[in-house]
Amino acid sequence: MKRVMIVGGPGSGKSTLAVALGRKTGLPVYHMDKIHYRSGWNERSREEKDRLTHEVHLKEAWIFEGGHSSTYAERVERADTFIWLDVPVLHRIFRVLKRSVKYHGQSRPDLAEGCPEQFNWQTVEFLRFIWRTRHSARAKLDRIYCDPPEHLTVYRFQTLAEINDFLAACQERD
Repeated sequence: MKRVMIVGGPGSGKSTLAVALGRKTGLPVYHMDKIHYRSGWNERSREEKDRLTHEVHLKEAWIFEGGHSSTYAERVERADTFIWLDVPVLHRIFRVLKRSVKYHGQSRPDLAEGCPEQFNWQTVEFLRFIWRTRHSARAKLDRIYCDPPEHLTVYRFQTLAEINDFLAACQERD
């Protein structure tokens, strides 16, 4: 593993897995949410997100977690490992609510500084987004998983136990 693409819906555990895998392998970790947002929850333009994502893809080694599906094809082309966290939607919603409480008033480590977690109408809108896109977002990832290019090793995890087994089997860094 040299370039790892970790994807899944919001609340699936992408950031947590990326950090754990980064510690275990020594690979640098990149979070899409740090590209997606600037301080103050200001969303970057699509062009800027594309450019910043492309810069990560060009690096020699990475663990890159997160969405921005318009760049999936490029990421798949550069990645050697694809990890899909296919966690049930109600479990993901619970995790999003849990992290909103845990980090309330603070920026999560996988977000840009100045993006404190809140519980407000935006949170409710985000939960609605998760529910609304649960099938369409999953279908995009399923296509990659079911028909990967030859160079790509693919994994699909649905439970914490599967993720922990994978991490336990990963080679420690030198």
